[in-house]
Amino acid sequence: MMRRLHTSGRFCGSLLALALSAALPGISAAQPARPAKPAPANTAPAPAPSEQFVDGIAAVVNKDVITMREVREAAREASADLQKRGIQVPDNNTLQRQVLQRLIYERLERNEADRLGIRVDNAQVDQAITMVASRNKITPAQLRAEVEKSGITWEQYRKSLQDEIRMDRLRQRTIDSGIVISDAEVDAFLRDQERNPASMMNAPQQAQQPQSQQQQQQPAPQAGGPEQVALAQILVRVPEGATTAEAAALRKKAEDILARLKRGDDFASVAAAASDGPEALQGGVMGARPLDGWPDLFVQAIKSVPAGQVSALVQSGNGFHILKVLQRVGGNAPAQQRPQQPAQQQQPQQPQQPTLAKQGPVQVTQTHARHILIKTSSVMSDDQARQRLEQIRQRLVNGAVKFEDMARQYSQDATAPQGGDLGWVNPGEMVPAFEAGMNALKDGEISQPIMSPFGWHLIQVVERRQHDVADEMQRMRARQILYERRAGPAFEDWVEQLRSQAYIDNRLEKRDRIEQNNR
Repeated sequence: MMRRLHTSGRFCGSLLALALSAALPGISAAQPARPAKPAPANTAPAPAPSEQFVDGIAAVVNKDVITMREVREAAREASADLQKRGIQVPDNNTLQRQVLQRLIYERLERNEADRLGIRVDNAQVDQAITMVASRNKITPAQLRAEVEKSGITWEQYRKSLQDEIRMDRLRQRTIDSGIVISDAEVDAFLRDQERNPASMMNAPQQAQQPQSQQQQQQPAPQAGGPEQVALAQILVRVPEGATTAEAAALRKKAEDILARLKRGDDFASVAAAASDGPEALQGGVMGARPLDGWPDLFVQAIKSVPAGQVSALVQSGNGFHILKVLQRVGGNAPAQQRPQQPAQQQQPQQPQQPTLAKQGPVQVTQTHARHILIKTSSVMSDDQARQRLEQIRQRLVNGAVKFEDMARQYSQDATAPQGGDLGWVNPGEMVPAFEAGMNALKDGEISQPIMSPFGWHLIQVVERRQHDVADEMQRMRARQILYERRAGPAFEDWVEQLRSQAYIDNRLEKRDRIEQNNR
């Protein structure tokens, strides 16, 4: 379905939400390749570490290669970003190892996007830039000036934005269909909201402010209602198939890290140097969610941990976790204790949540629409999908066939059996590209092929009407919040599954072992 009943704060994209931020994530040039079985091992004698890693291969991910040149460039960017955040930069070997872990995750996701045929062209990047500028109430030219003023080239910004959009589409493609919010869940959520009106939807947005402002403006947490918690983590990963002795050694490593934190070592700096989590180079910050949006293991571990403090060791299928509570708002949260963090350290982002308070009548223009969807894939390119829809459109315009019949025959959406009928659509209910194309049509008109994160569409507007949607909007917002609680953990689980199924040869880990043995 094309309906955007949710927009995950985690997945909206940091570049879209924080367009004028001075610290964009470093993104290296990818060499996409479809995942395949690993090549036979090289039986040639291994060169000395100093020869092997001067400008060689840092890791092999399926059949893709990450070079040391990419690692060094990304490490320089990561070092600058950590300094801006006020986080101590690890030694060079550790920083390279951490950067390589991040590059491996990025490469796995990009390869999967290639396999699914997810692409973003220059026109789509231009459209995103226009939207970012509009949200910041400036022109695209002013946006470019602000970006370049921050020390980032316009080409780097465009490339980062392109990758961000592409990954967002991957996330939509891979997890959206697996998250189903039932009407019964929405009903239960709304009943809970009626009993607890002081909910996390009205929570103060402190996590977006610098710490100095938080200290001046921080109000008392609201009593009652769902609790919202911002967390950071340090993960000591236990590889699948690890022996008992290896698992015990990794537990000892995690216990030693926990002891350092209890002695007062800075959590963000330790995370940057020692965590195996994908957010290590952000100081371990995972963001803010409603309490029940975190895994049950985490919820139990932080049950009585106040803000600014760390949990005991938590063991999961991925390894050993140490959690730091950055902020607690709402519910019966333990008394706040402000974390002792560097003034420049970036605070976790807390997306703006809509209120679910009862409203009066809300009159909107609803659109009754139909559509035909052709999805892109490794065997159906963008050009092929667009050309097929152009041929279908020509037949429709000539009156040779009916839209409903073509939808039943060609559409790859769940609405195909209903002739592509989407019913009555509310403003904001569809993804932006689809909605913009639909809104530009007159009653009875058929669009040109339009691209969205789901593929290519033909849209037909049947009719429009004015309608009171107060109850529907309230339910839609509730559905969005419930989705956001599940989307983050679901995507993290998907990424871990992708990693476990991939062939990964991390040669920096081998380098470190060789150097350690030679000492």
